[in-house]
Amino acid sequence: MKTKIHNLIITLAYAVPVVGLAQTSAADSLKRIVRSAKVDTARVNAYNHLANLYRESNPDSATFYAVKAESLSRKAHYDFGTASALLNRGNAHIISGDYKKALDLFRDAQSVFSQLLEDDSDDIQVKNSLGRAFASSAVVLSEQSDYARSLADYQKALQLFTETANKPMMSRAYNNIAIVYKSQSNKEKALEYLQKAFGLQQETGEQAAAVTLMNIGVIHFEKNDPKKAADFYRKAEKLFAETDNQRGFALLYNYWGDYYAKTGDVGKAAEYYNKSVLTYENMQNKFGASLALYNLGRLYRTQPEKALIFAQKSLDYASEIGILNQQYHSEKLLSDLYEDLGKPPEALSHYKKYVTLRDSIFNQESTRKFALAEMNFEYQKKEALLKEQNKRQTQLLLLSALVALLLIGLIVVIYNRRQVKRRLTLQKEVAEYEQKALHLQMNPHFVFNCLGSISSFIVQNGTDSALRYLSKFSKLMRLTLEYSKGSLIPIDKEIESLQNYLELEQLRFHNKFDFEIRSSEKVEFNMGLPPLLVQPFVENAILHGMVPKEGNGRILVDFDVENGQLLCTITDDGIGISHSRQLKENSVTAHKSMALDITKKRLEIMESTTAKSAQIDIAEIDENGKTGTKVTLRLPIQYMP
Repeated sequence: MKTKIHNLIITLAYAVPVVGLAQTSAADSLKRIVRSAKVDTARVNAYNHLANLYRESNPDSATFYAVKAESLSRKAHYDFGTASALLNRGNAHIISGDYKKALDLFRDAQSVFSQLLEDDSDDIQVKNSLGRAFASSAVVLSEQSDYARSLADYQKALQLFTETANKPMMSRAYNNIAIVYKSQSNKEKALEYLQKAFGLQQETGEQAAAVTLMNIGVIHFEKNDPKKAADFYRKAEKLFAETDNQRGFALLYNYWGDYYAKTGDVGKAAEYYNKSVLTYENMQNKFGASLALYNLGRLYRTQPEKALIFAQKSLDYASEIGILNQQYHSEKLLSDLYEDLGKPPEALSHYKKYVTLRDSIFNQESTRKFALAEMNFEYQKKEALLKEQNKRQTQLLLLSALVALLLIGLIVVIYNRRQVKRRLTLQKEVAEYEQKALHLQMNPHFVFNCLGSISSFIVQNGTDSALRYLSKFSKLMRLTLEYSKGSLIPIDKEIESLQNYLELEQLRFHNKFDFEIRSSEKVEFNMGLPPLLVQPFVENAILHGMVPKEGNGRILVDFDVENGQLLCTITDDGIGISHSRQLKENSVTAHKSMALDITKKRLEIMESTTAKSAQIDIAEIDENGKTGTKVTLRLPIQYMP
């Protein structure tokens, strides 16, 4: 979550056009034009320039001038001015955190710019403006974790900037594409695009080169190479000083604080975090200040009284501007600090708020299921519309065949091929969204089962042990939420998630079982599998194999590659399927059916989208007096993007 906050600050740092006295001078000049211009289009352009000028330093002023520009341009039927005003309003809403409104405005601007481009396909100004509209919507989509659509919009923007040879905007697009890849933990791809951006910036002498150097340093820092990160931070700092880029300095100070915190120099870390807070506050940027204050609170974790001041101020800023992610972290830190100070009521109060925020964030993810259903409906509408169009056009072709049969026959063949391709594309996309919808069904099932485990643990072990269990559970949930957004999860992260889950259940059931997770040398690091595909079977092994068993048992989870497939085997030496059904026939059947039916459906969709076999086999072990269950998943090999 903290990474997403950093990403937005980096992205927007690219858009600072004028600062300080230069901004004041430019604003005064534009206001004189508004007062003296006799032509409406000139006044509209001046209002739009003012909105663009204030878009980061004062979003309210930016919105005010953009609304003025939109109203006047609509009266004058000046479409370019209208689209530019919509774009400026959207940028102001990004700063204020209203992403939905911002995205709607960007789509409206794109529609108007696209219509203008149809009238004149060589208009460079319109192409550049449409490129900026796509780049702005890509920023919003990235912050909403819709990385595929974000990259698609960035590529559209990049194509337009390339056609107009707009190297400064091309470099910004490269930089922001790198940030999307960074959000997906694809650091190598992120570095590739950052280097492309820096190459263009060196050609054009852009001031934004400092931001790119800083971003490259961040990637190296996250790759556990602080020495190389520091080298790039120093280069960026030198360029920021040359341009007096206060926003860049504010973010860089925060990164220096991270660097010194990692290297153990608490004094230096505190110095730079404080510089970051002061710089952000001078700019009235509570978004960045909240993050830097949170970092100070974590830095002074061993001095609760001191840390409490920073954590509370971080929470105040985050609450004021409605940043749920930062509120979530700050509430948790405050709860921990009050607990350290021996103030249970305050600790519990903040912990409850932390849990509420966590649930809110989780619920936001859950609502994606409904969005996907809506998108499926839209696809069905499009497909029906295509069929209707086919019918009408086929009739037209038959009537025209009397005049030019040979020519019409050729047109029909070409047309039908295109329609088949479109239909297949729609079917594939519907299948992909259905796969994601089924995956989202597993999330609440998994969470409800974990919450049931916590409830049982409280009854069995008391409050102190339950709190330790909750701490482990929160770690597991963070990992689950982080990787439940994509269609695939890296195998090493799946193993880490299973490790955490098994440790929780081992603690809950008083070490009633041992476990082992193995991965053969054939399994490559960039292989992936759908999230929450393995966990339900591990849960069944514990609840229906280990728990009823007299004495201790053992669970083995094994990942291997066999005959061109990813092989995942879950084996236990519990009481076996038959005995388990006899003990709890009704409840076991309902519980097992849900996970198994959803998994089978997910495997069917996986087969249709990959055109490769995906199978599941559940067998009872009963040999040499030993019982148990063996679940084998045979999956198509897929690689992480």
